[in-house]
Amino acid sequence: MKIIYQDKKNGVMNLLPETLDDLWHLSHIIEVGDNIYSKTSRRIQDTTGDKLRSDRGVKKTFTLGISVENINFHIFTGKLRLTGPIIQGPEDIIPLGSHHTIEAKINTPIKISKEVWSNWILKRINQSIKASKKLSAIIISLEDDVADIGLIRQFGVEYYGPIMGNISGKRILDKSRQKKLNQFYQSIIEVINRFEDVSTFIIAGPGFYKNDFFKYLKDKFPKIAKKSILENTGSGGRSGIYEVLKNGTVEKLTSENRIAYEMSILEKLFEEMSKGTSKVAYGREEVNKAVNSGAVEKLLVLDNSIKSKNLENLMDMVENMSGKVIVISSEHEGGKQLESLGSIAALLRYPVN
Repeated sequence: MKIIYQDKKNGVMNLLPETLDDLWHLSHIIEVGDNIYSKTSRRIQDTTGDKLRSDRGVKKTFTLGISVENINFHIFTGKLRLTGPIIQGPEDIIPLGSHHTIEAKINTPIKISKEVWSNWILKRINQSIKASKKLSAIIISLEDDVADIGLIRQFGVEYYGPIMGNISGKRILDKSRQKKLNQFYQSIIEVINRFEDVSTFIIAGPGFYKNDFFKYLKDKFPKIAKKSILENTGSGGRSGIYEVLKNGTVEKLTSENRIAYEMSILEKLFEEMSKGTSKVAYGREEVNKAVNSGAVEKLLVLDNSIKSKNLENLMDMVENMSGKVIVISSEHEGGKQLESLGSIAALLRYPVN
């Protein structure tokens, strides 16, 4: 996420979403009642007299402004749709007041106008900007004895390599072939070990080299192997990296990793509840009491309840007392379980009577 323009006095911010995660953040940054402006397409009735075309109209692209009435984000399709009456646009071809849906898209700026920018929303924007500096994944593209590496950041791909192995083919008799192969694999490891907290390694390419490298990882570097997946591509090199990106593997894994993290936190909550301990609280009344006592270590809040239940002050209190706030997506089963507990719960440092 990037801030392209900001006018604090008039409550206007122009943001550029760069990843699927940024669209997810936007779905919680934008609120009902906000005015948003972005490029969009709409079919306009053709009045040129061409009957065949006038039946469907002519698709035109222009910038529209709408007053948001409905926000719809599908986490697995990655589509963020914002619907509401049109407040700004080319009046000669589209009437103000008619309803329109703007689909927010990656790398397309969106201007947001709010009456009030809450502290929590501003924090969310800063979090998404910081996240853009981290690696989402590393793609290792192997073909024969050449490896190219793609460092997947939120702003795009940073390429590294090629790393050359200079290894003879399997049919050529070379007693030192396995030693050279191990040295080649080790040189790849030395590169990827320079980066910390990488959640996923995607080993891609045609042929057997990716499989052999994965076997080497399982034997020598099992921790990396556990975070690795194999992806078949038609070629290696940068073309192989591009093929992985085109297949949507990285975006899918990003969503799955976030869900896995949220589910692990919820599992800890349910585990404590099953033990009958007093180090959990759920529902607004219990959580309020725990927050006011300074006992909350982790506050779990359902994403779609933050605005509707005015939870921002409570979230700020937890952070001010060195607690951690975790926003849980309502798009997966864990979120539905949290909703059944009142959409809010907490893991406590100590019991609250």
